[in-house]
Amino acid sequence: MRLTSSDGRPYSSWLSTTALSLLAGSTLTTAISLDLQDPNSIKTAASTCAHNLLTFYTGNNTGDVPGNLPQPYYWWEAGAMFGILIDYYYYTNDSQYNDLVTQGMLWQVGPDNDYMTPNQTKTEGNDDQGFWGMAAMSAAEQKYPDPPSDKPQWLALAQAVFNDQASRWDNQYCNGGLRWQIFTFNTGYDYKNSISNGCFFNLGARLALYTGNDTYAQWAEKTFNWTQAVSLMDQNYHFYDGAHTTLNCSDINRVQWTYNAGVFLLGASVMYNYTNGSALWQERVLGILNASSIFFATNPPNVMYEVACEPPNTCDTDNYSFKAYLSRWLVASIKYAPFIQTTVMPWIQASATAAALQCSGGTNGQMCGMKWTAGSTWDGTQGVGQQMGALSVIQANLIDQVSVPVTNKTGGTSQGNAAAGGGGGVSTSNPALSQDVITQGSKAGAGILTCLVLLSVIGCSWWMIA
Repeated sequence: MRLTSSDGRPYSSWLSTTALSLLAGSTLTTAISLDLQDPNSIKTAASTCAHNLLTFYTGNNTGDVPGNLPQPYYWWEAGAMFGILIDYYYYTNDSQYNDLVTQGMLWQVGPDNDYMTPNQTKTEGNDDQGFWGMAAMSAAEQKYPDPPSDKPQWLALAQAVFNDQASRWDNQYCNGGLRWQIFTFNTGYDYKNSISNGCFFNLGARLALYTGNDTYAQWAEKTFNWTQAVSLMDQNYHFYDGAHTTLNCSDINRVQWTYNAGVFLLGASVMYNYTNGSALWQERVLGILNASSIFFATNPPNVMYEVACEPPNTCDTDNYSFKAYLSRWLVASIKYAPFIQTTVMPWIQASATAAALQCSGGTNGQMCGMKWTAGSTWDGTQGVGQQMGALSVIQANLIDQVSVPVTNKTGGTSQGNAAAGGGGGVSTSNPALSQDVITQGSKAGAGILTCLVLLSVIGCSWWMIA
C-alpha cells in the first residue's frame, strides 16, 4: 500500500463525486431487503451486494489485468475482495463468481508463487502480501475448489507467504517484529505496525491448526507476545497502529482500527482451538472481544462504525473497507471459540440490518455507503470498500448454516508445500532466524492490509495507507 490523503476520492472525476454528493440523503429507494430470520433473504441480499461489488472490478475486461482493481484502489484490496468472495461461496454455495476469483488469485501469484509480483514492488508491504495469503488460506479451509493440478495450490500459496515473512522478522530494532514495508526504498520501511504482525500471527495460527505443524504455532505465540511487549497491544487488549524503528518503537501511534482487532481475534480463537481450549488463549480471546466493543455504537445500539474516521468524516479509500474484515473475522472466530457467539451475533445482526438500509444509493438505488449508523440515509459514498463491508456483515449471518473450516485431517484437499516461497524479497538483519525455522519443518510469514496514520491532530485530516 502507498500513502494517500484521507480525502482521496474513490471516483475518477470531480463530476462523478459531485453527482454522488447531490444524491446523498435521497430517499428514492427502500434499500436492500433483508430478513435475518430467513436464510434465503440473507443470500439474496448478499448476492445483490456481491454483484454490485464486482461492478467496480475491471480485471476480467479485455485488455485489463486479472486480479487488479482500477484506480484509486491499490493491489492489496483486490486480494481482500477475493477473500470475501471466497467467503461468499462458502456461505451461499453460489459459484457464479468462482472462475473470476480463481483467475485473479492465480494471475497475481508472481514468479515464486508467493504473491510477490514484480510490478507491485513500489506498493507492496507485508500487509498487502498478507491479504492475498489469507485469501488463499480461506480457500483451503473452506474447501473452495482447488486450482488445476498444474497451478499453485491454495495451502502452498499461504505457506509461501508465511515463509517469506518469517525471513523478514527483524530483531535489530524493537526486539523483533515485522516492518510494515518489504523494500527499503518504500516510505514506511522504518515502521512496524499491528496489522502486518497481526496477519503474520493470524496466518501462523491457522497454518498450525490446518497442518498440525507446531512450528507455525510457536511463531504465532512469539508474534503475539512481541506485539504485547512492544505495547502495540495494551493491557486491556486494545491494538494500536504502529511505531517507528528509528525510535525503537517508543512512539506508539495510538489510533485504533477495526481490522487490527479482527485479525488478532481470529488468530487467538484459532490458537484457543489448537491448544484444546487453554485458559491463556481463552483469556486473550475474551480480552480482544471485550476491547472490540469500542467499535460498536450505542445509538443505534450494536452497529459497527470506524471510530477513528467516521465521526470526523475523514475516512479514505482504504478505511472504507476495514469494517468488512472485522465483520468476517468476528464470525469466523465463532467456529473456533464458540463461547463468543452470544456477544458477537447481536453486533453482527444489528450491523447487517443497518448496512442493508445504507445500501440505498447510486444510480441503481442499492449501492452501499459506509455509515451504517445513518440507517437508510445514504452517506453519498460508494465503492469497493463499502460493498465489501455490507457483503461481509450480511453474509456473516449465515455462520450457523456452514460447516467448521477443515484441516488436512478433517477433509481438507488443498496440497501444501512447507518449503514454498521465494525467500522474502529482501535480506533481514538476522537471516539465521528463518533458517532455524526451516530446520524445524516449516518456514513462516504472512501479513494483512496496513493503515499508518502519519499525522493526526484533532480537527485535521488523517493521512492513511492506500
